[in-house]
Amino acid sequence: MLAVLCMLLPLRGLSQAAGAGKAPPPPPPTLVLVGGTVVDLTSWGHSAEDIRDAVVFIREGRITAIGPRLALPIPRGAHVIDCTGKYLIPGLIDGFAAMNSQGEANANLAMGVTTVVASGDADRGRVDMHASPSPHIYLLDSIGSTDDWSLLIGRPEWQQKLRDVGGHSVELSPQDTERQLADTAKLGTRVLWLGHNLTAAHTQWIIEHAHQMGLVTYGEFVATPYRVGIQADVDVLLHISRYELGAIPDELQKPLVEDPEGPPSKTAYGYAERIPPTDPHLRDYARFLASHRTALMPTFSLVYLQLPDHRNLWLEPAARALDPAVLNHGADLSALSLRSDPKTGELVYPQSAWVHKLPAITQRWMEDSLRKKNDTQAERLWRLNQTIFEAFPHYLAASGAPAFGTLPGISIHTELEMLVRLGLSPREAIAAATSNYAEQFHWSELGLLAPGRRADILVLDGDPTVNIWNARRINTVILDGNPLDRDALMKH
Repeated sequence: MLAVLCMLLPLRGLSQAAGAGKAPPPPPPTLVLVGGTVVDLTSWGHSAEDIRDAVVFIREGRITAIGPRLALPIPRGAHVIDCTGKYLIPGLIDGFAAMNSQGEANANLAMGVTTVVASGDADRGRVDMHASPSPHIYLLDSIGSTDDWSLLIGRPEWQQKLRDVGGHSVELSPQDTERQLADTAKLGTRVLWLGHNLTAAHTQWIIEHAHQMGLVTYGEFVATPYRVGIQADVDVLLHISRYELGAIPDELQKPLVEDPEGPPSKTAYGYAERIPPTDPHLRDYARFLASHRTALMPTFSLVYLQLPDHRNLWLEPAARALDPAVLNHGADLSALSLRSDPKTGELVYPQSAWVHKLPAITQRWMEDSLRKKNDTQAERLWRLNQTIFEAFPHYLAASGAPAFGTLPGISIHTELEMLVRLGLSPREAIAAATSNYAEQFHWSELGLLAPGRRADILVLDGDPTVNIWNARRINTVILDGNPLDRDALMKH
């Protein structure tokens, strides 16, 4: 399909211009990629009409034309990059991650991440918009509840209204939510996070009005039943260990309306975690999810280091761009904010001050016990997600970096590996980090190699549709039509 469309574009233009004189030729490109295979990632990665020996014209940061070499003669004076034997895919999109330092920006770019949906929170610190070079940053903000990390918290009119009460979020009034929606949209926010305290009617109202404004909605529900959010057309369900809550019985869901962050939530999460993968209620929930347009954003990377066969992510060359001492600068390093040891790559489990007064052998026993508990939980959640996958819902890739041992740029590739391990084909997994975003969110500027799209392009040395590991074999990163120096990025 992609090859046919690319070849038909000039024909359509000629037919529309018939009787009105010859259409003016497109302006000459400033950059031309020649000889590579353009990988087709359309239709959620189900199409496979790659363009071999392709030519890509780029001008002023946009793709102006794309097609077979025979259809697109190379003009004189253009800067030509020979891509013979290589493979071209769009720049990767990390749909939920931090962006709070130049090191994070460099690591992302070095690993081919050219767009980040950036979240500021206790695990990831504040969003920093001043890095250069930097991936494109699409801002995410919470909506409908108090939040100390909201993008609006610094404004005098919002400081008191958005402060969490006693460390817990509180649902805002409908009137305040309406004003918050308008004000965060003025900041350039692209994505709204709907959190634990939102009740069903509030959630439905936000999703409807957000979509009217062209804003994307991420759901991480507790008080709102997941089926209600899905039926309301929420764009994304966020996080493994969260959306499994949609399979709990009604008697466990009802108490969550009044107490979404207290003991009822612990009971509900404990039940969801221990549902047998063969449970008919889980399979029914999976089929319900797959029958609606809501996509899953598992962030499997957040449990990657708790699953078997993981490796030390700090050994990746791009990790040289990251300083462990400042990686999470500004974040609240609480007991929940697990980090990995750069020497071993394993998670470090923080312990309370009183624990350090105990004998060393007792401390090690307590840490080992906590590690085994978390590993068991991660393996249970993985098995539940294997059952959910069997219903074939849609997926979007995101790393959640740098929380729970994830690393910017590097962990989006572990996410792709995990999606393939789950059962997606390599092509489908790459689509989850590229074209699926354009499909699900109607973001027409990114996600595909096509005329009019932003010229964020990865030139790969191997075919990523054969082996997902080839997505790491990056020869060149092109951002806004400009080739980047990857070596320089990894030395920053």
